Amino acid sequence: MSTETPGLFDRVGAAFYEPVLSFGERRGGTARRKRLLASARGKVVEIGTGTGLNVPHYGADVEDLVLTEPDEAMARRADERLRGAGRPGQVVRAGAESLPMPDGSVDTVVSTLVLCTVPDPGAALSEVARVLRPGGRLLFLEHVRADSDRLSRWQDRLAGPWRAFADGCRCNQPTLGLIEGALQVERVERETWRGMPAIVHPLVAGEAVR
Repeated sequence: MSTETPGLFDRVGAAFYEPVLSFGERRGGTARRKRLLASARGKVVEIGTGTGLNVPHYGADVEDLVLTEPDEAMARRADERLRGAGRPGQVVRAGAESLPMPDGSVDTVVSTLVLCTVPDPGAALSEVARVLRPGGRLLFLEHVRADSDRLSRWQDRLAGPWRAFADGCRCNQPTLGLIEGALQVERVERETWRGMPAIVHPLVAGEAVR
């Protein structure tokens, strides 16, 4: 575990992360995570784990679980959740753009509501492709730029204020296109993130293969 002490701003952000998401989790978010993670198997690496909300949903097919998170305050909360779940695994302090795993060593990578805040999502997806073995899978759940012209215009108008409020989140990012540029998307479902502001309602959930 890191000996670095998180700053006050980081601690406050980590403390409010789950309360901010709580209504969205109750309005289908938790069930959505559970459905997605039913496909996780083998050596699993989750990028941007945050406080570890996915931990309870990993099943018996997961042989080795590595949760990566660059924010120390978030990582500490993920550590606590992992210990509380009583399952083997580790939390690694690392950003998605620089994963400390060898090439082709991972069976499943998980990304849930992460790529909108990663400083360089293209680099992160290149890392995902690098660490996945041939045939390995990315399980993703991300909010995306809206197909609706009206909503996408609002996303563009509010992108700056939302990014300042939501810790760097880019509400108008065409994330599905970025995933398609790095991996072969085999399944995608479009859903709505109910319980959250309309500019982050459009969701995509699915699987992509290396």
